[in-house]
Amino acid sequence: MIPPVGHDYAEAIERAKYLEAHNVDAIDIPDAPPSSARMSALSLAILLEKATEIESLAHYTCRDKNLLGMQADLLGAYALGLRNLLLTTGDPHQMGDYIDATAVFDVDSIGLANMVSRLNAGLDIGGQPIGHPTAFHIGVAVNPGAMNLDEELRRFAYKVEAGAEFAITQPVFDADEFRAFIARVQDHRLPILAGIMPLESARHAEFMANEVPGVRVPDAIVERMHRADGDGRAADEGLAIAREIALAIRPMVQGVQISTAPRAIDMALGLIDFSGAVGA
Repeated sequence: MIPPVGHDYAEAIERAKYLEAHNVDAIDIPDAPPSSARMSALSLAILLEKATEIESLAHYTCRDKNLLGMQADLLGAYALGLRNLLLTTGDPHQMGDYIDATAVFDVDSIGLANMVSRLNAGLDIGGQPIGHPTAFHIGVAVNPGAMNLDEELRRFAYKVEAGAEFAITQPVFDADEFRAFIARVQDHRLPILAGIMPLESARHAEFMANEVPGVRVPDAIVERMHRADGDGRAADEGLAIAREIALAIRPMVQGVQISTAPRAIDMALGLIDFSGAVGA
């Protein structure tokens, strides 16, 4: 669920209650895209948890704040009840309305995982006691389709060493590629949640295949979406493809994370019975 523009979160609460009523276990809240003035993921996660019984997973990136600012954010979020984090490095401000905004990147996601692990041990970034330790659940990202998979797995090993407790992958469109990836990370014995994304159109398929770094969409899937587009059934075909992928990879992982467009929640719900989903 992408944080709203501005501070009105009523629609987000309505969508969260709808998902809760359909047995979704957790709502994934990505870092706000740098294209408009949006609420922070931490804030929306806390608001959702206070308004519903559903859990939230807030993304937190290293892009916009220094170490002291990140530490302050996380301690405040913990005091307000937030427990689940997905720690990411974040993308630079290369597009959107604020391309001149300064990116910070004091640390990357590995360093951020180390910092949260210290908080969980009752220590600040300088090693000083903070009183009662936090108890964050530390999630990290991993990309099975990375251009340099060896480097991706090297960084993943460091994230595990830094204290990662679970990982969520980029959207998976190639079950065979994913199977090979799982074989290489299974020794870490870390719960993996596979990203699943129903394609909405041929244009969407082309975008994911050509514009999103590290996401590989096989030519056969792009061709299927083009044929379906011509027949006026692209969304149905995208959901069918997602179900096929979910069925193929579900035995390899501990859960799936389903990503859809903000107005396409029912597409996510259409996958739950097929995949044993744990997030939306």
